[in-house]
Amino acid sequence: MNAPQPPNVSLADFQALIRKMYFEKDQARGVEGTFLWLMEEVGELATSLRNGSHEERLGEFADVLAWLATIANVAGVALKYGRGCPGCGQFVCNCPDSEKP
Repeated sequence: MNAPQPPNVSLADFQALIRKMYFEKDQARGVEGTFLWLMEEVGELATSLRNGSHEERLGEFADVLAWLATIANVAGVALKYGRGCPGCGQFVCNCPDSEKP
C-alpha cells in the first residue's frame, strides 16, 4: 500500500502556512535578519548544486522557498506569480536569450 501523498498547495497557501508556523519569531527578527537567513540558505543551495546529493538538494530548495515566504510575510508582501514573463509580457517567454529572464 502506498503512503498518502501530501496535497498540492498553492503559493498563497504555502505562504499562509509559513506565516502560521513562524510569523511571531520572524517578525521579531525583522526584514534584515530574515534576509540574512535567506542568503545563508541560498549559499547552502549553491553548495548542494555543486556537489550535494539529490536528497540534500531537495532539502535546500525547500529551505530557500520557506525563507523566501518568510521574508515576504515580514515585509507584508503576498507572493504571486504566473501572469506571464515580466520582460515580454507573454505567458511563454519570447525574450531574446541575451536578456533577462
